[in-house]
Amino acid sequence: MNEYVIVTDSSCDLTNEMANELELQVIPLSLTLNGKEYRNYLDERDITYQDFYAALTKECTVSTSALNTADVSDALEPILKEGKDVIYLAFSSGLSNTYNAARVAVEELRRQFPERKILVVDTKCASMGQGLLVYHAVQKKRAGASIEQVQAYAEQLIPSLAHWFTVDDLYFLKNGGRISGTVALLGSMLHIKPVMHASDEGKLESVSKARGRGNAIRALCEHMKKTAVNPKDQVVFISHGDCYDDAVLLADMIRREVGCKEIHINYIGPVIGAHSGPATLALFFIAEHR
Repeated sequence: MNEYVIVTDSSCDLTNEMANELELQVIPLSLTLNGKEYRNYLDERDITYQDFYAALTKECTVSTSALNTADVSDALEPILKEGKDVIYLAFSSGLSNTYNAARVAVEELRRQFPERKILVVDTKCASMGQGLLVYHAVQKKRAGASIEQVQAYAEQLIPSLAHWFTVDDLYFLKNGGRISGTVALLGSMLHIKPVMHASDEGKLESVSKARGRGNAIRALCEHMKKTAVNPKDQVVFISHGDCYDDAVLLADMIRREVGCKEIHINYIGPVIGAHSGPATLALFFIAEHR
């Protein structure tokens, strides 16, 4: 079996330490904040998460960019030149054009390296949901699975990878076209917090509404109670938009009321945080369905 490398992009929102421990190659996405472009490196070399969220709380302009074909080719080509195969687990096609750019890049790379296996998977995941899928793919690889077996395993796991989240400020969802201005205004006045999830297509959907932040956090835990598969054996990921205390509150609630093997907490990175806003809180686990 030829050696292969698992590649993902920075939308996985893993800590830099975990990405290194998992031996991942991570392609950074980019954002433009107040006219300056930054790369979303997991080690925060271009911009720290705290600086990014501090900027969001002030008047600012921010936009994000999907990877283009050159970004993907530049990341994968050195691996292929070393004689290794590649599987790229890409940011959801329901939220970004990154997967489509990767497909185009991979077709060209297959012509350049016909002897190499180059696979790309639309994870239909985002933030640490994507990170959790990558984590499980690495465990499968370390158990001796071939590159094709890892691809099949990842694709089988995707429909079961639950993404539940809530946002604190509806302004960012409104700006991204997820909700109307009227809904955002009424929601803010009434302290209504949407509880949302990622659909089977990897798109964001509003499922319910909670009155107040505490009830919204409680709703995330309740969804895990209802749908998690063997939760006591699970590794659970929580990501947050610079609201670590809320993430710890949710983690403690899960340990107390549901139980799990491990919980890992990290920031929602700038590329996703630009659309979800500060104080977003997200929970990821394996479920009966999304």
